[in-house]
Amino acid sequence: MNRRSHDSLAGFASRTSARAGAPGRREAANAAASRVPGWIVATAPPAFHHRLRWSATPQAGRGGQDYTADVTLSRGFRLVLGAFALAFGLLLGVALLGYFMFGGSPRIAEGSTLVLRPSGDMPELMPDVALPLSDGHTLTMRGYVEMIRKARLDPRIARILLRPQSMGSPFWARVQELREALMEFRAAGKPVYAFLESAGNQEYYLASVADRIVVLPTSTIDLTGLAQYEVFLRGTFDMVGTYPDFLHVGDFKTAVNTLTEKTFTPAHREMTESLNLDQFEQLVRGIADGRRKPEAEIRALIDEGPFQPADALRVGLVDELAYEDELDDLTDMTVEPVVEVATYAQVTWDAIGVKRPSRIAVVNAVGTIVSGKSGYDPVNGAVLGSESIVEDIRAARDSGARAIVLRIDSPGGSSIASDVIWRELMITKSAALPLVVSMSDLAASGGYYIAAAGDVIVAQPGTLTGSIGVYTGKFVTGGTFEKLGANVEAVSEGRFAEMYSSDRPFTEAERAKVRESMQATYDHFVERVADSRHTTPEKVDAIGQGRVWTGLQARQNGLVDELGGLMTAVGIAKQRAKIPAEEEVELVVYPAPRSFYEVLSDQLASPVGRMQQRAATDALLSLLGPRDRQALAALLAPSRLFAAGERLAHMPYVFLR
Repeated sequence: MNRRSHDSLAGFASRTSARAGAPGRREAANAAASRVPGWIVATAPPAFHHRLRWSATPQAGRGGQDYTADVTLSRGFRLVLGAFALAFGLLLGVALLGYFMFGGSPRIAEGSTLVLRPSGDMPELMPDVALPLSDGHTLTMRGYVEMIRKARLDPRIARILLRPQSMGSPFWARVQELREALMEFRAAGKPVYAFLESAGNQEYYLASVADRIVVLPTSTIDLTGLAQYEVFLRGTFDMVGTYPDFLHVGDFKTAVNTLTEKTFTPAHREMTESLNLDQFEQLVRGIADGRRKPEAEIRALIDEGPFQPADALRVGLVDELAYEDELDDLTDMTVEPVVEVATYAQVTWDAIGVKRPSRIAVVNAVGTIVSGKSGYDPVNGAVLGSESIVEDIRAARDSGARAIVLRIDSPGGSSIASDVIWRELMITKSAALPLVVSMSDLAASGGYYIAAAGDVIVAQPGTLTGSIGVYTGKFVTGGTFEKLGANVEAVSEGRFAEMYSSDRPFTEAERAKVRESMQATYDHFVERVADSRHTTPEKVDAIGQGRVWTGLQARQNGLVDELGGLMTAVGIAKQRAKIPAEEEVELVVYPAPRSFYEVLSDQLASPVGRMQQRAATDALLSLLGPRDRQALAALLAPSRLFAAGERLAHMPYVFLR
């Protein structure tokens, strides 16, 4: 900045002061301008108040002095942030006041009905921070299971009223886990009633566990069977001149088929039909058991669906037609008094007289596996960073817990990051600490890689797992640029410097290098699994090749040890830690929720950019349903989350409707 620019800044400050109606500020601004280095405050309305700073650093070869200017948000931003912090503090204060006035555990009437309203995909982890006084209806999968388990032991809870609302997930393991918890509740001699305003396959499957099913007189039961969809984009890429140059190890490693093919390959179709059939059979068996009907009859009924309420009642799929206000009028079906999830979530184990002297750590491995820190990708959802989960594993190892349960819900991702996580888990095992794996909806490819470290692997029948295979590649966009009239040229030194260039496909020499690297990664993967499952690499290769299995199939081929959910895994961990089976344990969960201020600090690292990116992404995603967002995530993950040439242990997405 030369002297003329310096004078201009002084004039700007003076003019701004005058416009802002601040008498005497012009002289102050001129006086400030005469001091170098120094500060000029350009007075403006508070929301646009900025601070200008420059330093007197002469630059050689110029007649005058040049100064650099740095503009930072000041008073207005601090006011907004302060107001936000004050509002949060007031909310927190009200919450704490209520806690101390009314006690930490609410009063529950004898003979109460616990109302459960599961919806969405029942996440494994909640968002970073929840504001006080939230409605409390949204729970994690673990939250639902623990609440039902607590209600089973609470003498004040007489029954559960289940009201599933648009489950919306393309996967089935979490629905099965919730159903399993309700079965245990019933086994304690307490009834479960289900009230359906509408129901698709998942909602009805869940409700079929109930003693009685009541449906709205004007609703429908959309029990129609399962279909699976794949979106093949090769034709689209051809139209725009983009070539997906991807390679894979394993005939069933079909994660890239949706990019490189126009239709199913024989192996792809075989695997997809197998997954769809097995999940359909699980659906049929569950409904048949719940409604006490032969499986053949349920199959025949599904072929007649969807059902109008009167027809569903006639064929025995439901027991009553009624509105919610009529539930108490039904024979032998008392509902009042009711307690909602938001209230019962505050009931402590101590309040029902249950002591939990021992602790078991639950380490959540949720999201696409990448190197670095965990986070959230607007399209792909949760991102599991190797650095973050290694920190969690070490914290769990040093926490004094008697055992660790690794809860996995991941389609895989970076093979290198997966190996880093596996290594830390093996160190944990060497410390003689029991390590049990619990699989949620997904524990495939890199997700199975880290599961291989466990002493015991537990999965639901509907879990998608396996996918022992590797792929990598790149999108060649040179043709697209050419269609747009652009010409891309490169200058390079080194034989393979342009290996991952997006301007052209791999050469044969480059392709050989890529294949060599992928094969080494695959062999390493197979050896890890063979060691863990006490078998040979040849046998693992036979059930590997990138093939995805349901949890039930994986139990049959030896990739999984037991069928069940989180509490099944906890039970095994208790046994291995020599904790009495009848003793309840405290579950210490990792990662711990971040504080409000930690989340705020992260957002403020680049507030404007984050807000703009999130707003644009949310606007797009709001137009898509849950399954469509999963499809979009599957297609964009390679380019959004991973480095060029990174070898990926990532499963293909399948969509069961």
